[in-house]
Amino acid sequence: MQKESILYGVIGLLLGVVVTGFTAAYAVNDNHPGMMRSMGMHTSTTSQGMMDDEDMSMGNMTTSLRSKTGDDFDKSFMSQMIIHHQGAIQMANLAKQNAKHDEIKNLAADIVKAQTNKINDMKSWQTQWNYGATADSNTHDMNMMGH
Repeated sequence: MQKESILYGVIGLLLGVVVTGFTAAYAVNDNHPGMMRSMGMHTSTTSQGMMDDEDMSMGNMTTSLRSKTGDDFDKSFMSQMIIHHQGAIQMANLAKQNAKHDEIKNLAADIVKAQTNKINDMKSWQTQWNYGATADSNTHDMNMMGH
């Protein structure tokens, strides 16, 4: 009986993670800014150049890359990936603060660490290749990292 309870708990947790993932993907990929804001993602435009609701969708990000190659592609790809990873960090910071289960909090901590490392890699490449960091990728670093 105890093994069944544990199994049902694990299945429930996995189902919750899958549903959450699909909900997040739906919100981002189909440009649902209200849902994105409810998940803690910033989508408003500021004078510092944050992306607006329309630009934040993954579909729009991907579409904007299709016509680019070489340096133009690399520069845009990194800029957009930094913003994407910052959104993941922001969501993970919320999970670290608000999640009930330690497994989710631990996953969130891993996400923050991994995404921060990737952002640092891309910013280093931007500097090495003289792409210059974009305003979008630097404007809200401290907010995204939870400071």
